[in-house]
Amino acid sequence: MRYIIPAIVTAAVMPVSAVYATDNRVIGYGQGTNLDSLNRPVDAVQFNERYSDFDAYAVSDDEKRIVITFDQGYENGYTAKILDTLKEKNVKAIFFLTGDYAKKEESLVKRMINEGHTIGNHGMTHASLPKLSQKEAEEEIMSLHNFVINNYGYEMQYFRCPCGEYSEQALETVQKCGYKTVFWSFAYVDWKTDSQPCPAEGIRKLSESAHGGEILLLHSVSSTNAEILGQVIDNFREQGFTV
Repeated sequence: MRYIIPAIVTAAVMPVSAVYATDNRVIGYGQGTNLDSLNRPVDAVQFNERYSDFDAYAVSDDEKRIVITFDQGYENGYTAKILDTLKEKNVKAIFFLTGDYAKKEESLVKRMINEGHTIGNHGMTHASLPKLSQKEAEEEIMSLHNFVINNYGYEMQYFRCPCGEYSEQALETVQKCGYKTVFWSFAYVDWKTDSQPCPAEGIRKLSESAHGGEILLLHSVSSTNAEILGQVIDNFREQGFTV
């Protein structure tokens, strides 16, 4: 099943047109620490309320579901194990690829696609969109889009802003390229390969933060994530969530 975020419907890629006069100030996304009665980060919920007109989301509308996503900036030897666990647990994830990953890791990308996962666009060079000209931002998105079509026969529809940085103008540019922007409602410091969280702490944080509609951001470079993923999925299901 390719399209797995219930709140986001499939849209065909549209021709890029001029961006309207929206704000291009750089905003660094964060889920925040304040929680609502459903254990959802308030800032993530408010992001949806403010930017859904741009097809930009930080939570989904499925109160029973958790969507697992991975950012794929480079390969650190753990993605195959992560894919093994997802297959064992019958879970489909979204993998957001940079251009470098899409070009260098053909066998892993093909495996993601063949095993029913969704491939997302994380920018050809992982450049912060608000810091680019409109033409450069469109190229950052569409050059990777076209590369994946031409080399994998796969048409991506979800975009994750590189560096976690966005602006209203950037969100509109993504939308005009036919994409939906997907942030996250929970992430933790898992990307520092030389300072990994201990497995018990990772399990605790991920389990305690669980909430319906969660879009979980993980990094596949993490040895901890590769070790604990199966237990985390089991814990989510024991809490009554669909993964």
